[in-house]
Amino acid sequence: MEKKRRWKTKQRLEEEEEEEEKRVGSASAVAKALFQCANLILPWLQPSDIASISSTCKTLNLISRSITSLRSSDASRSFENFPIPFVNSVDHHPYAYFLYTPSQLIASPSLRQPWGPISNPRTRPDSLRPNLSDLVLSQFGCHCECCVEAECPCWNGESVELITECGPSCGCGLQCGNRLTRRGVSIRLKIVRVWRKDWGLFADEPIPIGQFVCEYAGEVLTTPEARRRQIMYDKLVLEGHFSSALLVVREHLPSGKACLRINIDATRIGNVARFINHSCDGGNLLTKVVRIAGALLPRLCFFASKNIEKDEELSFSYGDTRLKPNGLPCFCGSSCCSGTLPSENT
Repeated sequence: MEKKRRWKTKQRLEEEEEEEEKRVGSASAVAKALFQCANLILPWLQPSDIASISSTCKTLNLISRSITSLRSSDASRSFENFPIPFVNSVDHHPYAYFLYTPSQLIASPSLRQPWGPISNPRTRPDSLRPNLSDLVLSQFGCHCECCVEAECPCWNGESVELITECGPSCGCGLQCGNRLTRRGVSIRLKIVRVWRKDWGLFADEPIPIGQFVCEYAGEVLTTPEARRRQIMYDKLVLEGHFSSALLVVREHLPSGKACLRINIDATRIGNVARFINHSCDGGNLLTKVVRIAGALLPRLCFFASKNIEKDEELSFSYGDTRLKPNGLPCFCGSSCCSGTLPSENT
């Protein structure tokens, strides 16, 4: 009888151990599934949603932290040639949330984009590409393999404000000397939190005079839509901390009359140019309109107007018109600062 009782006790212990192993295995499988699902879903969420989810359990907290770290390490979401990190020693904001596009695109309220531990966005069909720079009015283009200024029909010369480059219909590749602005951001930059000025774009390496920095990318709007959004943005500014990035480009005829107006809104969807702050002295960047051979719309691009040192903030003049005497304050710090940011009717 004693042996029988011992055998039953041993059998019961073995059964309990098997049940425990099953429970542990089941919990491990659930945790693994949760981890895989979270890695797929969380990169699509906005910061407020990620913050809420991170407080539910340790696993989601760890995944949320890794996503925040990845977002802080590269604002461009791997679309550019180099990572463009956020640097903040002012407050607790690790990064600024926005959708990234390296070029102009048509406005759409339904666009979404992941930002986190997901495969390279350059290879994803759900990214915000293609862009308006690839939409052509005609098949005009050169057949040069490597353009020479005197021979290339696309190279119409360079003026102070206008550059013409080879386009999608040309026979040359991206390494062509007449496709300077089509290669994306080719210098190291960083986005730094600046006291009183919010975020700003800074050089993370020396930039020589004349160097292409970036284009101003975002949603291309109709003029009525641009005016509607500006009214909405003005209200949000009055309600609290908000900063818009709606830029109006007017290309003029030699007579001085406007012939083309482009409205580019980088508030929700844009690139690193949305962080470039105003300077009343003109800053260290020069704006130029770049036309692509045969393309539908020109692009606004930034070039270094002087030699720029590492850790120096990049800036340009938003304009001279100030219709609002009590408009937004300017903190550019230049010797000729007017104290108010430029403003005009959109």
